[in-house]
Amino acid sequence: MRLLVVEDEPGLAETLRKTLEEEGFAVDLAADGDEGLDRLCSAPYDAVVLDVMLPRLDGWTVLQRARAKDVRTPVLMLTARDQVSDRIKGLNLGADDYLVKPFALSELIARLHALIRRSYGAASSTITIGHVVIDAAARRVLLHEVPVELTAREFAILEFLARSRGRLVTRTALYDHLYDEDAAIGSNVVELHIASLRRKLGPDLIRTRRGEGYLIDA
Repeated sequence: MRLLVVEDEPGLAETLRKTLEEEGFAVDLAADGDEGLDRLCSAPYDAVVLDVMLPRLDGWTVLQRARAKDVRTPVLMLTARDQVSDRIKGLNLGADDYLVKPFALSELIARLHALIRRSYGAASSTITIGHVVIDAAARRVLLHEVPVELTAREFAILEFLARSRGRLVTRTALYDHLYDEDAAIGSNVVELHIASLRRKLGPDLIRTRRGEGYLIDA
């Protein structure tokens, strides 16, 4: 899953990037409101971490303008002020969640997983497809109740396809949701990961539509 972090404090931004990448997310950074708004409106992020106090445009304005353009990406607001009025303002402008600084990174990660899960219409972090069980929160996959070891990228592809179950996912959509802007991507990297997933989880889990993309419809 691909995230945008809009944070002007360099140290915190890099900490968030590193932590979230270790959790398997692809992460893009923006250091001010203008850049954040431009990125948010131009890429299909799965969620956004948006600081309130930003240079050029504050987080409220970024959120308001993005929602006015019908950008529906889930947004988690960060602020240093624990005021009820601020939380109400953010929610009324279209924020999906709110976290006060300082915060525990584990809580941020849990909230992001919950936002993404809800955006795909899922109530649980666990996805069951036949004999395959995917635990998105624990980043664990079971086949016939036996753990299967996946790479971070294989897990990300499997989760995205499972979240999109019943819908065709194009190669472009996979690239857009699973790789940040700085990723060096080979022309056949997705095909190689799909082939590996089939070897580990069975040949029939992921279907290919030639020239179109991939589908999980079990």
